[in-house]
Amino acid sequence: MAISRNLAVLAAAVMTGLGAAPAQAQTAVDANPFRDGKQLTMLIGFGPGGGYDRWGRTVARHIGRHLPGKPNGVPQNLPGAGSYNAANTLFSVSPKDGTVMGIIARDAPLGRLTGQTGARFDPLTISWIGTPTTETNVCISNAKAAVKSVADLQTTELILGETGAGTGTRSYPKALSSILGMKFKLIAGFPSSSDVFLAMERGEVDGICESLDSVHGKKPDWIPKKIVNVLFQGGDEINPEIKDVPSILQFAKTEQQKAEIRFLYAGQGIGRPFVAPPDLPPARLKMLRDAFNATMKDPEFIAEVTKQNLDLDPRTGEQLEKLIREIYATPKEIVEKIGELIK
Repeated sequence: MAISRNLAVLAAAVMTGLGAAPAQAQTAVDANPFRDGKQLTMLIGFGPGGGYDRWGRTVARHIGRHLPGKPNGVPQNLPGAGSYNAANTLFSVSPKDGTVMGIIARDAPLGRLTGQTGARFDPLTISWIGTPTTETNVCISNAKAAVKSVADLQTTELILGETGAGTGTRSYPKALSSILGMKFKLIAGFPSSSDVFLAMERGEVDGICESLDSVHGKKPDWIPKKIVNVLFQGGDEINPEIKDVPSILQFAKTEQQKAEIRFLYAGQGIGRPFVAPPDLPPARLKMLRDAFNATMKDPEFIAEVTKQNLDLDPRTGEQLEKLIREIYATPKEIVEKIGELIK
């Protein structure tokens, strides 16, 4: 009887052990969200051809090599409302398993803080993956336009194309019109900055406020050949590439105006932000961040970025998350004023 009992115990232990191995294997497989042929979906908050589209597609082409299972990155343009459509989808609709990420406007995270219509995502809880670059924004005008300098903006109206609420193409000139009395007229309805550039060539609009790398990337001869005037620049600091172009801060007459302009341009430090849904399992968030960071150092990625004349100056997801929290600590009176100005 004792022998029988011992055999029964041994048999049970063996069966338990046999059952444990598949369970452990399944757990290991489950750590890879790209099993069974799943791909990485890359949502792009703007239409084809613009700077965000170029960055989104470039990262999508390379990041898969640094993810488990080496999935393909599948870009999906989801334009509208200055990338709020994409941001809201990532926040509320996309699966929270690490198989979806996207790129949104650098100024979109300010939308909830400033009460922008359509900003239904929370920048403090969405998952920040990283940015391949920080930004310098420039306001440019056609060389043939009447406005050729900041001084001209005090007396002569400049017609600008803009790509929607939540983008610098709209927010910067709209706010500066009030803060500094600059005369801008905004023409809406353009899906991307590429469409505005085309409208500038056709003479339908006279200019745009857009990132410097976007201008360089899509129209590399415009600034060197003086096809456009660079009226002023905005960002964390003077960009050495255009060191002779004045900073917008130089035109502030009071410390209050300087504080308002610094908050207005806070998005330049956010660059071209890549985000993922909130509440990702920690391992999945780390997976995406590690893959993004590895992509930024990938020789093939760097070669393509260089070929496209894009400016690579990456920041990590942790750095972006810290910056967002600092921005959200801005004094309420400044936030409320800028929020009203850019609506």
